[in-house]
Amino acid sequence: MPAPLSQDDFIAFDRKQAALGQLLFYDKILSGNRNIACATCHHPKLGTGDRLSLGIGEGGEGLGTERTALVDENRIKKRIPRNAPGLWNLGAKELHTLFHDGRLSIDDTYENGFNSPAEEWLPEGLDTLLAAQAIFPLVAQFEMAGNPKENEIAGAVHYRIDASWPILAKRVRVIPEYGRLFVEAFDHIDTPEQVTITEIANALAAFQAIEWQSFDSPFDQYLAGNEAALSDGQKRGLDLFYGKANCASCHAGPLLSDQKFHAIGLPPFGPGRTRRFDPMVRDVGRMGESDRLEDAYRFRTPMLRNVELTGPYGHNGAYPTLEGIVRHHLNPDGMLAEWSPETARLPSAPWLEAIDFVVWNDKREMARQALFRDISPLTLSDDDVSDLVAFLTSLTGTQSVTSPPFGIPEKVPSGLPLDE
Repeated sequence: MPAPLSQDDFIAFDRKQAALGQLLFYDKILSGNRNIACATCHHPKLGTGDRLSLGIGEGGEGLGTERTALVDENRIKKRIPRNAPGLWNLGAKELHTLFHDGRLSIDDTYENGFNSPAEEWLPEGLDTLLAAQAIFPLVAQFEMAGNPKENEIAGAVHYRIDASWPILAKRVRVIPEYGRLFVEAFDHIDTPEQVTITEIANALAAFQAIEWQSFDSPFDQYLAGNEAALSDGQKRGLDLFYGKANCASCHAGPLLSDQKFHAIGLPPFGPGRTRRFDPMVRDVGRMGESDRLEDAYRFRTPMLRNVELTGPYGHNGAYPTLEGIVRHHLNPDGMLAEWSPETARLPSAPWLEAIDFVVWNDKREMARQALFRDISPLTLSDDDVSDLVAFLTSLTGTQSVTSPPFGIPEKVPSGLPLDE
């Protein structure tokens, strides 16, 4: 088992910057059409996710399972290709790779400290991996930017990825309250005119890292020496997790993730993410980033703190319950054969139904995906499965969930409405 996490395992962030980041996180000013915030798909009431298998970004209304797709000329053109991951412990020092396919990592490939979709056009001055991550949803067409011709952000992105960030920064800094807060939070900012997307990203990262830091779960208490922190069933589940069930071979270390990529044969559906210029509706996973065949259909191992709160599970949210995803790990091909499209939590969008399960009904593509498996079947009893699920619930934190440092603001400087 790993050593317990402590405050020393996390990057130190400035609280003034985090307080500013809180407002930005909930403010729809950062979206192209001013109609969606970071919090829309990563809401604390929903475990910092959205409770959907594949969410609706730009063009939707509502929150979580109540979120609906608009119709007629405003209807969405595409679902978000992958499940919205939880935001727990993203400020950990050990973390070096983000996104389901790992397309953002700490690396000097482009001589700016990161290997990212922005390549050499990534802004300078981003303090952390989390700050680098924060700017990409803002320029993603179906997440927050919107469609070309709808707004100046989407139009700029269509030209080049970095063309929109200065426009967003100006949109924020001209709001008097934001201008003042940036001057107060950043020592090198003397006037609002100096604010760039870098300060916005660093503030968003500071907020997320402090707000959703979690290492006070019963499991963490057990690691610290309190054997009474776990129930008998959770202890049996722990023994399975680190023993016969072999979960810890991938969910390893203090973060309960090896940050590597594995093919586990989840039921495929949705538009997916594939290689550039690939005409197939499918999700090739890590291969979309690396362009190596051996990486096909492999996805990053998720961290497990607060996993009880972050369903549905898998890179596309294929399973709504912990029991479902556990059983899939034990028998991937058997569960794949039993899975049905009705299991997916997809907001109604009849005009997208033909695309939603095109891969699922493509026998040749399903056969290709079946060639890639990094886990082998393992027989466990129903009681064993129940104990494993019980152990996973012991990873749920307390203070970070019930009384986070900042919470949800009552209003934001732009005056735009909050998602509730």
